[in-house]
Amino acid sequence: MKLSILFLNDVHGYLFEHPELFHRGGEEYTKTVGGYARLAGLIKQVKADNPNTLVFDGGDTFHGTLPVVESKGEILLPILRKMQIDAMVGHWDFAYGPEHLERLDEQLPYPVLAINVYNKKDGNLYFPPYVMKEVDGVKIGVIGICATIVDKTMPEGFSDGIELTDGIDELPKYIEEVKDKGADLVVLLSHNGFPQDCELLRKVGGVDVCLSAHTHNRMYEAEKVNDTLIIQCGCHGSFIGQLDLTIENLEIEDYKYELKIVDDNFPIDAEVQSLVDQALQPYREYFDTEVGETPLTLHRYNTLNSTMDNFMLAALLDATEAEVAFSNGWRYGAPIPKGRINRMQLFNIIPHDPPVSVVELTGKEIRSMIESNLEHTFSAEPFEQMGGYVKRCLGLTVYFRIENPKDKRIMELYVGDEMVEPDKTYKATFVTEQGVPQKLGRNRKNLELSAVEAMENFLKKGIPDIEMLKTKTFKTL
Repeated sequence: MKLSILFLNDVHGYLFEHPELFHRGGEEYTKTVGGYARLAGLIKQVKADNPNTLVFDGGDTFHGTLPVVESKGEILLPILRKMQIDAMVGHWDFAYGPEHLERLDEQLPYPVLAINVYNKKDGNLYFPPYVMKEVDGVKIGVIGICATIVDKTMPEGFSDGIELTDGIDELPKYIEEVKDKGADLVVLLSHNGFPQDCELLRKVGGVDVCLSAHTHNRMYEAEKVNDTLIIQCGCHGSFIGQLDLTIENLEIEDYKYELKIVDDNFPIDAEVQSLVDQALQPYREYFDTEVGETPLTLHRYNTLNSTMDNFMLAALLDATEAEVAFSNGWRYGAPIPKGRINRMQLFNIIPHDPPVSVVELTGKEIRSMIESNLEHTFSAEPFEQMGGYVKRCLGLTVYFRIENPKDKRIMELYVGDEMVEPDKTYKATFVTEQGVPQKLGRNRKNLELSAVEAMENFLKKGIPDIEMLKTKTFKTL
């Protein structure tokens, strides 16, 4: 028997086609891909070829673009009901609070799974820990783990009334439980990230397949950790992974894996396209309104530095006359190709459109904040990696060594051309407490100006300087 598993992760609200970044040799280029209508067409095609197919969503589904954030995910429900998904897990899906995610889940024909999300009031699991599926006589136990960082590094509202673990202690119990219920195969659906999932699988046996999400890895081959196959499939719905398992005597005898680019090689599902068009109708003006031009492609696909975030932070500096600017190292956000920019693209850089904020920070605080972020990005302990990419900064230059221990990575730190002085105060601008934690600084205030307004005002002054957009704040030694 051949069992096909289709897996998409970290769609981040991109219900529509969008540019995606690719590489050819040493060059970057963009191509229009993705969208739920084409994903639905692809899923139908695979299921027609092999009815023994399961579909899973790795989460980061209900957040990431303006229409999805404004509707708190509600806009996706009619579309997701048509996607033939069997289960999901989450991370940014908690953005509107756990109770709201629970309400979304109740309106879907498949469950959110989590062995590691607990209700603080009674200590019970907030979501079901697993679901049992049976395909052509083969029983499959599907176990879920949501992102452990939801109550550790995300804004407080994400974890209102809940607490999360990394799932390592719980997993053996639920593997045993699904096997007691007759599971021939165990599938782990996890949003902890590829490094974290590899670490988990080194510690816990008994998982046949791990569907990993969170870190946006484009895995063109399935990897093995001990006896477990693990895959991850990029982001934004630009890719979907197909893992074909040959099952003989209720065991995996062979497998074939392909990371599929969701492009025009696959059909569009007309019904889902109609639902997408209906959902986007109130936002057509955003797509049609041009607000400026970029001299190069803006994207967030590099760990250390980002043209997209350099653009946003330059707009903050322009609006505030601060010396340095900070934002979180978000992974989500489709590229904006060289040329004209529309308003929807600006909103999708930072779809919650927070106010521009200012704060005074000492040199010591800046250094400590960057060191903490480097540890959360590059820690030798996978479960200590709790951020996205490196914190985005402009006006700052950081010379550092990745391999150094915690709090000892920064070799030299500059604001402008001057080395940072520990006791000197610097005027900083930022967006969200993920940019500058609440505990740091003095005279913190939000301006009567949103991030998107700042970017629009900045573009009105002309095409951004290309060298500024290419600025490399973080430099390895």
